[in-house]
Amino acid sequence: MAAASKQERTYQVLRQRIVDGVYGPGHRLVIDALARELDVSQMPVREAIRRLEAEGWVTYVRNQGAQVAPIDADSWVEAMGTLAVLEGYATALAAPELTAGDLARMREINEAMLAAIESLDVLAVSERNLAFHRVVYERCPNAHLRREIEQIQERLDTLRRSIFLYIPTRGRVSIEEHEALLAKIEGGADPLEIELAAREHKLHTISAYQERAAAR
Repeated sequence: MAAASKQERTYQVLRQRIVDGVYGPGHRLVIDALARELDVSQMPVREAIRRLEAEGWVTYVRNQGAQVAPIDADSWVEAMGTLAVLEGYATALAAPELTAGDLARMREINEAMLAAIESLDVLAVSERNLAFHRVVYERCPNAHLRREIEQIQERLDTLRRSIFLYIPTRGRVSIEEHEALLAKIEGGADPLEIELAAREHKLHTISAYQERAAAR
């Protein structure tokens, strides 16, 4: 296997493990151990870790080495705020492109999300919430905007899995907001109105999280 392909494979394996939560925040990335496991020299592992560090997935801690970067509350709020702006604009751009089938699919996902809430399946709630929004921004005609949203979504994925457990009442309110957004899209509302509704939907999650944190 060529050196370049070894480096790329090593990078993809490590990145996917971080995204999937196999390596959680603070997990140490021990170069020699990873090299043995992946059957490569230490160089591809070092290069992969450098790339992951540049992308914000990994950080170096003095006397400890490379670790998966933590997602602290402040970083989560900042990322969610950014996502609120991007998803709002993407939703406004996508609205004219959404088909009747897309809207029906979004309603199906919303119903499945409610069923997950009632069965206390927190992971399914999170996954279906993300699926609802993915139907929208996959119709967004701005490819650069779609890529930016995907990158933030991946970065937030580990913490997002637990957010509805931390603020359990948010799930039902989120479903109601989804329905309101669908109504605006179906009714051909002004693009700015749709953008603001989608943005506020995300910002409400931040507010609920902050209120819950303040009450602890």
